[in-house]
Formats: sequence, structure tokens, C-alpha cells
Amino acid sequence: MDNPFQLITDAFAPDYQINLSIQGLDGSIMLTLSNSGHIVAKRMISAEQRNDPQRLKRLVQSIQFGIAIEQGHSAMAILEAMTSSDNLSLPPPRAKGRHRPVLGL
Repeated sequence: MDNPFQLITDAFAPDYQINLSIQGLDGSIMLTLSNSGHIVAKRMISAEQRNDPQRLKRLVQSIQFGIAIEQGHSAMAILEAMTSSDNLSLPPPRAKGRHRPVLGL
């Protein structure tokens, strides 16, 4: 199995600063993505999600989808791109000062 932390890092770097912190004895972690000092997304990842490559991939895609929608990208275009490939790349982030924080995607 691939390293789940590397999958997360590959999906969101270099556009976002990534912070992964342990949240509990159950193995859950908090993923926080920030850009220019502003939190863009924050998501709890359970041990089950982290250890299942398919669930982790869907989680990453859902975070990417939420960020892209918040940035004003077309929902239909994003869904089409997500379903037609295994690419885990985000649309480019908005220019500085033009993004709105997204919490708890």
C-alpha cells in the first residue's frame, strides 16, 4: 500500500501548506490546508479512511472539489475531470487576496 501521507502531500503541494496532526487515540488525524496564512480546508481523517487507498482517494477528491467550488470553478467541469481520470490535481488556487476560507469541507 502507498504511504497515505505521501498521497495527501502529492495531491495538495505545492499550492497549499499541509499540516497533519494526530487527533486521538483512535488514529484519526486532522488535515489542515492553508494558503498565504489563511485556512483553506480542514478535514478530520479517520484511521479507516487513511488506511484504505480508495477511501483516501475519494476523500482527497472531495476536498479538492470543495476547494475548487469555493474558488468559483464550474462544478460540472470539475466532476467531469474527476470521473474521467485518476488525476488528483487541483485547479490552480486563486490569486492572493481573492480566496475565501473554507472550513470543515
